[in-house]
Amino acid sequence: MAKVHAMWQNYPEIETELAQSLALIEDNIHTKNQAVTDAILKMISAGGKLLRPAYCLLFSQFNAVDRQKMIALAAAVETLHTATLIHDDIVDDSNLRRHQESIQARFGKDVAVYAGDYLFVVCFKLLANYASDLKSIQFNSQTMDQILDGELSQMTTRYNLDLTPEQYLQQINGKTGQLFALSCFIGAYESQKGLKFARQAEKIGLNIGLAFQILDDILDYTQTDVDFGKPVLDDMRRGVYSIPLIMALQSNRQTLAPYLEKQAAMTDADVHAVQGIVRQSGSVEKAQALAQDYTNRALAGLAKLPDMPAKTTLQQLTERLLTRKA
Repeated sequence: MAKVHAMWQNYPEIETELAQSLALIEDNIHTKNQAVTDAILKMISAGGKLLRPAYCLLFSQFNAVDRQKMIALAAAVETLHTATLIHDDIVDDSNLRRHQESIQARFGKDVAVYAGDYLFVVCFKLLANYASDLKSIQFNSQTMDQILDGELSQMTTRYNLDLTPEQYLQQINGKTGQLFALSCFIGAYESQKGLKFARQAEKIGLNIGLAFQILDDILDYTQTDVDFGKPVLDDMRRGVYSIPLIMALQSNRQTLAPYLEKQAAMTDADVHAVQGIVRQSGSVEKAQALAQDYTNRALAGLAKLPDMPAKTTLQQLTERLLTRKA
């Protein structure tokens, strides 16, 4: 059976189903180029945390439902996520993904585009074969539209020193929030608990996704050992600014601007200086308060769910996910 991240040993109630979802994805990857097939399979098995399919599976446990169907739908969610990662690497010209050479770095951007597109096809095949009706497929299509909106917004605001927190939230809504929302919605909707319950799950998922991304962006400024090769530092050089920097610019623009105006020519020393200014500005604490707000919203939503084992697991997982320090 496919091996999943070690964190799921703490959640045996879904560990086996996550492994089955991963195995199903692998069974459905058959491109005509064996080297590309192997690269996709290697990426899928490279230790991703499988958070999105986990939320899909957990929300499906609020009602008795065909588990094989839910395993397949969780696989569809993770396949969609993987496709977006491949395309992200193309746009960002990233050489690494999950500590190994990215598909675009190994095969070039053309092949990587086809690999990402191929995974979209696999995702929709799984949905078409296992979704109970068109609602899940429709919601998946809407999610892809919102992901694209977030990516396009990010592209058009690069190197924008006037980027607002509201614009940032719009971007991560598409980048991260919508995939978590989709995962929770599909799990809840396909459990046959009704559309109202599914919409409740969707809202919880969105808040989880927003808090998760804000926290990820904060961690890059709170780490004690700064690794200048981390993707976020490349993002800064490419003009993709996250919430701690955006907030710091509002009060420290004159200090930060000379570094950021160098754009792609920023040195490691420049990046280190920006990190120091951001830390000292108090914007990390402000960003933490924002992440806590979305965390509280997610936990408040979870508290309203029916009292079942899945609810307890969701609360424990979300607490762990949104209070992590690394």
